[in-house]
Amino acid sequence: MGDPQYQTYPNLQLSQHIFHLTNPYSSASTQQRSLQSLQNAIKEQKMAPLYRHLAHPTEGILNASGEGTVTQPASASHSAANASANTNLRRSSSSATSLLATRRPSLGKVDLPWDEALFEELRKDNEKELEEIQKEEDEAAEKAGETEIQTARAKRAEFYARVGDKERAISAYEEAFEKTGILGTRIDLVLAIIRVGLFFGDKILVKKNVERCSSLVESGGDWDRRNRLKAYQGLHLLTTRSHAQAAPLLLDSLSTFTSYELCSYSSLVIYAVLAGSVSLKRVDFKAKVVDAPEIKAILGDKEDKLAALTGAVSSGPAAGDEAMTDSNDDTSATPKPAAVNLTTLGQSNMGQQEEETAIDFKPLASLVNSLYSGNYKSFFIALGQVEENFLNQDRYLQEHKSWYVREMRLRAYQQLLQSYMVVGLKSMADDFGVSVDFLDRDLAKFIAADRVPCTIDRVNGIIETNRPDDKNKQYNDVVKQGDQLITKLQKYGQAVRLRGSERG
Repeated sequence: MGDPQYQTYPNLQLSQHIFHLTNPYSSASTQQRSLQSLQNAIKEQKMAPLYRHLAHPTEGILNASGEGTVTQPASASHSAANASANTNLRRSSSSATSLLATRRPSLGKVDLPWDEALFEELRKDNEKELEEIQKEEDEAAEKAGETEIQTARAKRAEFYARVGDKERAISAYEEAFEKTGILGTRIDLVLAIIRVGLFFGDKILVKKNVERCSSLVESGGDWDRRNRLKAYQGLHLLTTRSHAQAAPLLLDSLSTFTSYELCSYSSLVIYAVLAGSVSLKRVDFKAKVVDAPEIKAILGDKEDKLAALTGAVSSGPAAGDEAMTDSNDDTSATPKPAAVNLTTLGQSNMGQQEEETAIDFKPLASLVNSLYSGNYKSFFIALGQVEENFLNQDRYLQEHKSWYVREMRLRAYQQLLQSYMVVGLKSMADDFGVSVDFLDRDLAKFIAADRVPCTIDRVNGIIETNRPDDKNKQYNDVVKQGDQLITKLQKYGQAVRLRGSERG
């Protein structure tokens, strides 16, 4: 079907830089680097539409606080911003909140200044480039064949994606999609639309086109595009808090990852580990995360990395855990033992990706190891570090950080309590390195929501677990389902009697 196309734009790293500008958890140095990268990209890529969308003094989503332009006094623009405050608040519900880290851009420490002269220069460059593209389309229509015409249409779509014009980019990609019959090209066009949706945080657009692309791939897509779609699906599910569905897809993508237009390999490892840690059962967690060679190559110590890179370790279900031999899942998310391809760990797509900042994976490795080994005090410390270093710093993860931290605490509580009938409240608090009052309050929320089957006896200072056996559970399920069936039959009988009376 040919090599993948339309992978260069939009550059999703720019959306992460925009996120950092309004992220109160980003350091000042990170925000300054992001600002510089964004300004350079706007100038180099002639991104007039995106520049206006972000920085315009009255309409820009970043400058809701009313920063002045380079050539206009700040006081004048401040009054204009006040006049449009209500408009900015209403507009922030769409692409603004999904591009930014907060609904209040003024919380950010760094502003993107507006330069009217620069914008006019970029706009004129855009108009000139569009005229050249239109001329190329017209010449192709007159003298060339369908392939050249399709190439010209694709240039227009990529132009709009490059400069950050969401609506026109989607429209141009759709037009190109309608005018081509080559399946591989159609899949590449839909993947490009998905990236536009991811850039602007449009989850509805992404969901719709992920499903659309899946149908196209199932109708005859090649292995490479099928593999790339898996990473797209996993990332989309991660952004919608569907970690249980995202984990197998992300873990499967580790050994064959080629979608560098989507994210870096390091980011994929982070997403896969976080999704797997919160959603996989203990047996699968051991096989697919703790012992996975692709993950050990990133998170492990020197010996683990060496063993993973040479293929000496196994990620099978019995790897170092003989008691867990009941994992025969045919849909395993971990590929068979193999040496990790070093060339995939830093490979980038067509030189588009920037040099990746060094990442300290120690908190993530500590989270995984302490959860599996039952070292809950270290687990709580690592969870706090993961929240600070990873969840707070990533535009896909920050939205769900509170939920994620809560679910990971619940998982640790469940893992400890399932081994005991009675646990001392003080003893459990000491194991987790927290106060008795904190543990009491935190557990009470999960108990009230029926997430943890136990009761707290604060007078005697104990926690009693209530684990219903399978027979009682089956009996309760039958009674519940029987009640529902009787209710439906009664409603059906009433409807039949009413129809009979109407006929009489």
